[in-house]
Formats: sequence, structure tokens, C-alpha cells
Amino acid sequence: MARLVFGMNQSLDGYVDHMAFAPGPTLFRHFIEEARGQAGSVYGRRMYEIMRYWDDDHPEWGADEHAFAAAWRRQPKWVVSRSLESVGPNATLVGDDLEGTVRALKAEREGEIEVAGPKLAHGLTELGLIDEYRIYLHPVVLGSGTPYFDGPRPRLRLVTSDRIGEDVIRLVYVPA
Repeated sequence: MARLVFGMNQSLDGYVDHMAFAPGPTLFRHFIEEARGQAGSVYGRRMYEIMRYWDDDHPEWGADEHAFAAAWRRQPKWVVSRSLESVGPNATLVGDDLEGTVRALKAEREGEIEVAGPKLAHGLTELGLIDEYRIYLHPVVLGSGTPYFDGPRPRLRLVTSDRIGEDVIRLVYVPA
């Protein structure tokens, strides 16, 4: 049975914003290894549209960017959207039955399935489907934006923490 994992970079004041701060080289290599090992990813529309950047090679990329793109392209993706009519390669559009689809994915697959995006995680948290939360805490204060927990604040239990690179702490929680 697969486990559903929601992990994102977060500011010290609890916000996520891919444009405000980016992972350094060590954390980016960590994300490459995670992408290589995932059984797939479930995306909300907005996060999927952001991640579609990795569908096309860019001349300015180095080896790490190419490695991440290859891992991202290889894994299956399920995109939750009412407005999209089609999705890109190796992706499946999820209709109105989010709960049924995710329960089936968890039952049919092995390994970790990434949840990408705080709004999608909100809905999956309400349904009690997220098995683990990974917060990659950066020494940045944003003051506003989209919160990591964009909705219910589940009761959590810390299971581990570690430092990645010079200034990021990964906090891993499970539902209490």
C-alpha cells in the first residue's frame, strides 16, 4: 500500500512560495533523489502548471536540472482539476472523485506518492488521506502568501528532523 506524503519548502512564518526562495544545491539534489524514488505525484492544477516547466529541456540547465527533469518526467502524475481539459505526458486528469481516486492509488501502488500543493493537501487532509507531512523549513520570512497548512490544522506528531544543506531543516510529521 502506498503512502501519501505532502512536503514543501516553507518560510519560518509558515508560507510556501516557489518564487520567493529556492532550494540550494544540496536540497535540490535531495529532491532529485526523492523524485527518483516516488511511485508518483498527485497535483492540483496550479502546482501542475508550475511543474510543467520540467517537461521541456532548457539550454541553461546543468546536470542536476536534467536529472530532476528526467525523474519528474518518468513518474506517473495525477492532476486534480475541474478546468483543465488535458494534461501532458505521463499524466492523468482526475475528475470529481478525488477521494475515490486517491484511495485507489494508495491501495494499488507501493511506495510514496507525493502530494503537490497546499490547496490540494487541504482537501486530502480533510479526508484523512495524508500519511506524512514534510516541512523543509527555510530561514526566510515572507509575511504573507499561501500557508503550508491551507485549511485544517491536523494534530501531528514529530517523527524526525534533520538538517539538509547549510540552512534548511526537514521536519517530518505523521497524524497524531
